[in-house]
Amino acid sequence: MASNGFPNGSTNGHLHPASDPAVYDKYRPRWEILPQTADEWLARASEVKEVLRQDAVQRDLENKTPRAEVALLKHSGLLKVLGPKRYGGGEQPWHVGYRLIREVAQGDGSIGMLLGYHLFWSQTANLVGTPDQAEALHEFIISNNLFLGGAVNPRDNDLSIKSEGDTLIWNGFKNFNTGGVVSDLTVLEGVLEGTKDHIYTVVSTSQPGIQFAHNWDNVGLRLTESGSVKIDNVVVPWTDALGWNPQTKRPIPNVLEIPFVSLLLPTIQLVFSNFYIGIAQGALSTSAAYTRQHTRPWPYSSDPKTSALDEFYILERYGNFHAHLVAAAALADRANAAATQLYETYNYHRDGDNRGGLTARERGEFAETVAAVKVVATDTGLRVTSGVFEVTGSKATSRKVGLDRFWRDVRTHTLHDPVAYKNRELGRYALLGEVPEPTWYT
Repeated sequence: MASNGFPNGSTNGHLHPASDPAVYDKYRPRWEILPQTADEWLARASEVKEVLRQDAVQRDLENKTPRAEVALLKHSGLLKVLGPKRYGGGEQPWHVGYRLIREVAQGDGSIGMLLGYHLFWSQTANLVGTPDQAEALHEFIISNNLFLGGAVNPRDNDLSIKSEGDTLIWNGFKNFNTGGVVSDLTVLEGVLEGTKDHIYTVVSTSQPGIQFAHNWDNVGLRLTESGSVKIDNVVVPWTDALGWNPQTKRPIPNVLEIPFVSLLLPTIQLVFSNFYIGIAQGALSTSAAYTRQHTRPWPYSSDPKTSALDEFYILERYGNFHAHLVAAAALADRANAAATQLYETYNYHRDGDNRGGLTARERGEFAETVAAVKVVATDTGLRVTSGVFEVTGSKATSRKVGLDRFWRDVRTHTLHDPVAYKNRELGRYALLGEVPEPTWYT
């Protein structure tokens, strides 16, 4: 354990071939100075996007553990964007973080997703921990430039937690653990034995009790290392139980039983929507470049054109895709701004804790804003990433073009939780004025 109460950030060894971090060494000195303004952060994310775009198709085919890509994120400073400046972070609001996720996802959906999950997990203690725990964790993550994963898949059984003296013993299994193999730290969540009480903590990934199956070989988001993990007798001191009193071994009043804590769920749902939109934007820009260079006009029409750029149906499709993506991005930006407003109004501060001020109604209305984005981002993402083949032609289905990776990425993650339930939830809100009860997916 480190002196501040959080573990050191080394990583597990890996069984599968991994990309070589050295390929991105040249970017470390280039990006040594962190951006200062929102525009500068977006420009940095755009640079990362362009680096990833160059060989995204080949890296997707190789399906190597993305150690190099995580190193690139570390060099860029993007992992620090939300962290406090006093520890070396960017101290940018959530709406900037969401835009960075979207930008990186245009170049590589997997790496945009990894960035999004990291930013979310790096803020865990802000919601469920005490201010002292949050400060210690921020300092540790930022000063060591660490990358976080999380073994918190609600579709599986909760991890079991047994209290033994001043320690907690964690055991269990998760089918999905995004970024875990390449993470420095892992967020764990489970239920304390003999109770219904949930506990979050953050542990070093590099320990024998965290055992990865290395079985992520899915149709899309192939570089996210979202395979399964076994948690086997991981020992955590009671002092690292976020939001709990280590002496009484009970939750600290007004920390875990307030609506603010359940912002965890819409916050990460909005992460999803932003990288869906980013992936679809990447698909549109990639297909447009292909159309300009390679797509041929259809010669058997009543009004044949000499260039594909003059074809009515091609222009109509690109215009329609563009309109829907602009609308989806605008809706996401509205939700992103709402997230910033909630966190700036009700978060803890060094001189006070305002988290108890958020009402259940405010929380629920934010969740419905996020649900609307999720529906639109899902529908638009799937429509655009599959539809671009209509405006590129049959040769664009070649593996070397790799245009299919965008659809595969969106299709894979949009199955995370059924969007039909978001539509039903929104129907009850629109028709009956009801806001949803917090769940693991709402």
